[in-house]
Amino acid sequence: MAFPRDHIAYSALPDRPPLRLPKSSRVVVWTIVNLEEWDIQGPMPRTVLPPPGGVSAIPDVPNFAWFEYGMRVGFWRLKAMLDKHRIKATLSINASVCLSYPRIAEAARDAGWEFMGHSFTQKAMHLVEDQRETIRKSVEVIRQFTGKAPLGWLGPGLTETWETLDLLAEAGFQYIADWVNDEQPYEITTRAGTLVSLPYTVELNDIPIMLIQHHEAEEFFRRARDQFETLYAEGAKSARVMAIAVHPYISGVPHRIKYLDRLYAHLRKHKGVLFWTGEEILQWYRGQSRQGTRSRRSSATS
Repeated sequence: MAFPRDHIAYSALPDRPPLRLPKSSRVVVWTIVNLEEWDIQGPMPRTVLPPPGGVSAIPDVPNFAWFEYGMRVGFWRLKAMLDKHRIKATLSINASVCLSYPRIAEAARDAGWEFMGHSFTQKAMHLVEDQRETIRKSVEVIRQFTGKAPLGWLGPGLTETWETLDLLAEAGFQYIADWVNDEQPYEITTRAGTLVSLPYTVELNDIPIMLIQHHEAEEFFRRARDQFETLYAEGAKSARVMAIAVHPYISGVPHRIKYLDRLYAHLRKHKGVLFWTGEEILQWYRGQSRQGTRSRRSSATS
């Protein structure tokens, strides 16, 4: 059994060498659209409407229909807004969506969005009977659909077991987004090689903001604007990554979409802001790491 400190070395932000983005940019905005498939034959992963009398029912029609609204309507509203602002998102996708909702997966693929593995269906990794097989099946379905294996992984609900990191590296994944403990990428060691942790978010995420904290829709804009202003100022010394995570059945509804639209319009007004996918962040960070290694070697031999 490997504990977090066995994989992840502690690193204090002031002790790190500065990270530099191209063209003196300061902040990378990473947009993640989460596409899930819920099984109507079991309990819903999330609910917006409690069951009558507090007794869970299967099928849970209203909560399943709430999720599927995002697949029928909300996704298309989100995509239109992101297209308007020229944003290529990272699609955190249950691989089964490629089979059950191919129209959506095709639209994302054809728009050049990155596909990030999000297990096969929306079920916590602790509840998966064969974790290695689930990861393998997720990779293979996405590979067949897009022509390319996913480089990144986000666990359903950010869940992992003690073995997940090793299994993901073993399956060929190169980055993971479960560890929301930093604003810069960093390396994770596993028995099968190195993963890079990218800064995903539970702060600029519509599930905590809207469903758990019960904020009004405008809070998403205010919070993201305030976070961006701080990261933008700090990014002058060392680059930062700002993730924005949304779900079609939450952010794709009519009364919320205008605040996301306003947010991206605000971000687009600033110079030195890059709108990248997870794969682009990974490539940049690895380039920075190689550059740092060369600099250290040069210093040691001079």
